[in-house]
Amino acid sequence: MSDHDAPGGRTRTTDLERRYLRLLRAYPADYRRLRGAEIVGTYLDLAGPDRRWPSPADAADLVRGGLRQRLRAAGAADFVPGVQLAAVLAFLTAAALAAVWSVLELRPPAPEIGLPTIGPFKTIGMVAWAAWLVAAVGYTLAPGRYARPLLWVAVLLTALVVPVSALAGLARPPLFVLAPQLALGVVALGMPERPPLAARAAAITGSALAATLAARWFEGEYYFDSYRGFEVTSASVAASAVLLIVTLVLALGLAHRGDFRGGWALLFLATPLGLLSLKELAEEFFGRNPDWAALTATTLAVSLAGPALLLLAVAVRTRLAPLRAAKCCPNCGSPR
Repeated sequence: MSDHDAPGGRTRTTDLERRYLRLLRAYPADYRRLRGAEIVGTYLDLAGPDRRWPSPADAADLVRGGLRQRLRAAGAADFVPGVQLAAVLAFLTAAALAAVWSVLELRPPAPEIGLPTIGPFKTIGMVAWAAWLVAAVGYTLAPGRYARPLLWVAVLLTALVVPVSALAGLARPPLFVLAPQLALGVVALGMPERPPLAARAAAITGSALAATLAARWFEGEYYFDSYRGFEVTSASVAASAVLLIVTLVLALGLAHRGDFRGGWALLFLATPLGLLSLKELAEEFFGRNPDWAALTATTLAVSLAGPALLLLAVAVRTRLAPLRAAKCCPNCGSPR
């Protein structure tokens, strides 16, 4: 039957409804049976008369809601708040590190070394660091819906540093600097649209403080490769230590009140934490001054270990869900 065969465009509505029902599969089966018709009906009522496909925002909203319900059914209702907490901490760390590396980029290399530069900067990495600083300012001053694209741009530019530098023959920061920045960026994509005021203020103030400390830390030091000095790896390890301590303090404080989102945040940050100490871990396994292959192997191992721990935690929480449900309110999920 064509559009003309059904008055009022019923075929278009039926096609749109069918596509919404496909997206509804993100929800658990029991939840779909109870509320599926109501959810789809709401989206159809809000859709324009000529719409044939769900909008990207509707599709993302349905998938996101389905994942929340599946996690709630698995006894992990604090999973999404944990993701958001990890995202805020990752964003603050990435912005502060971008400020540190920006200071390093602006330091001129020793003339006798003869290293190539890109204008006033040491490497092409300055493009990514600048994008992170712009995102920090954006989240401080602009509403979340305008700041979020800036975050996506920062993550994308960080991911493109290696391929662009290889194609253009330009100098770039080493893998042990880029890998943790990209991992922090991926976690930061889970930021809520409107982070807490304290977090938004910390984005710019933390970056300014990090830049001030970096200017003192790198003062008077020259290296054959500016990113490979002891001070650089020490800065990454220091950032990892601060992030770990802050996350642990938050996790313990929240757990004391029966809120385990800090634990989920710690699991989500496991990979960035490992990558911030990437060079040290590679030296433990492959010896002093690890080459590109050793750093790549260590990166893959750390990148797989973090998600594996997270999946294990979800599996354990799912197995314990029936026991926890008996002790919780059936409506809100909070402890009785």
